[in-house]
Amino acid sequence: MSILFTHAYYLSDDPKEQKIMKPYPPLGLLYVSGYLKSKGIANDVYDTTFTSQQSQLQFILEKLPKVICIYTNLMTKVEVVRLIKILKTEKYKLPKIVLGGPDVTYNIENYLKAGADFLVIGEGEETTFELYNAIVGNSNFHEVDGIAFLENNSIVRTNPRTKFRELDELPLPNREAINMYHYLETWKNNHGESSMTISTQRGCPYTCKWCSTAVYGQSYRRRPAHLVAQEMKMLKEQYNPDAIWFVDDVFTISHKWLTAFHEEVVKQNAQIRFECITRAERLNDEILRLLKEAGCFRIWIGAESGSQEIIDAMDRRVDVNHVKKIIQDTNAMGIETGTFIMLGYPGETEKNIEETIQYLKEAKPTHYTITVAYPIKGTSLYNEIEDRITQQPDWENSTDREIDFKRTYSRKYYHYAVSKVVSEVEFDREISKTSFKALKLKTKSIVAGGMMKISK
Repeated sequence: MSILFTHAYYLSDDPKEQKIMKPYPPLGLLYVSGYLKSKGIANDVYDTTFTSQQSQLQFILEKLPKVICIYTNLMTKVEVVRLIKILKTEKYKLPKIVLGGPDVTYNIENYLKAGADFLVIGEGEETTFELYNAIVGNSNFHEVDGIAFLENNSIVRTNPRTKFRELDELPLPNREAINMYHYLETWKNNHGESSMTISTQRGCPYTCKWCSTAVYGQSYRRRPAHLVAQEMKMLKEQYNPDAIWFVDDVFTISHKWLTAFHEEVVKQNAQIRFECITRAERLNDEILRLLKEAGCFRIWIGAESGSQEIIDAMDRRVDVNHVKKIIQDTNAMGIETGTFIMLGYPGETEKNIEETIQYLKEAKPTHYTITVAYPIKGTSLYNEIEDRITQQPDWENSTDREIDFKRTYSRKYYHYAVSKVVSEVEFDREISKTSFKALKLKTKSIVAGGMMKISK
């Protein structure tokens, strides 16, 4: 075969994920692979998650594809650049390197100078199909919408690709191209249950300043509910996962669609336990009931802060008290809850952090994650803080997570703030038990608070 799809995420090189062990397959790559397959173009997919770069290179050496399509994002960028430099040698017969993914849109010059031949900007299915045909047919690349490339050392960016209007035209991801059972077994061995992913929509109409819309844009397009239920039933019969993770940004954005989804899942006997992400204002008692009946066991409800001041600065357009109430209502419905917290957002003060602690104590989400804010190129947050960047490492050898900017307090302060928030919230959950663990958590909170003061 003359075209290969691959990526550069190696679980063996990720100590954090080795502790979590909840890997998912590269769904975007599998969608593009499936689209080309539906067009009669045979292709290989080399999934690197459970292998190494050495094994990946050996596979490429055996196949010697003419075109290698690599998915890249802000976390795998460094490995992708290294891979490009290795592949652009005579040993691999100088294949055409095509990159796609959320990181390429606002780093066009960097990726092209790093050795990529073409960048796919935005959705990849139609663009990759047309680009591949242009490469093998030696056609005019200027006529392929949605790409960027170098010509006479100048960057050429063609017309934007028109997005799919009807997602029912998309074939299912080519899951057969990789070893799905490796993922299922990894989950099962580490957590006692397996999980798979499904995508039902593209785009997000909301305007959160820290969120990237580089691939699908600020839009909302949805696959028909009956097709989603069919996919669930197929996965149930073929792979029998214990759970599904819907990767959509806002799963309950359309109540009309969700009602149809509930009906189709029940009608087709396609129920699989699932979890999803949504916004608080897109939930109510009736929607929670429909979700639970369809199989939902956990909902991640975004908040990002317990301070209304910071939520407004993020342009989240939601009332923190409403978020708190919806989390409480979801808990009462017997559905697990999760929420996301971001510390260190521009303008955040100690008062805002205390409000976040109180919010988590009162909302009582089953799960929560905390990150320190970092600016992704192309987002409104990046544009706002660009002139305040204090640390901008070499692009090829770093990620956006390493970019730092002038905040209210030092970066180290927010490191201790994370410890403070976790310790306080977990102490609140343990205090009724009067346990040694509660004492330990309170001690950690006091120490973290002291270090915060020193780090100001």
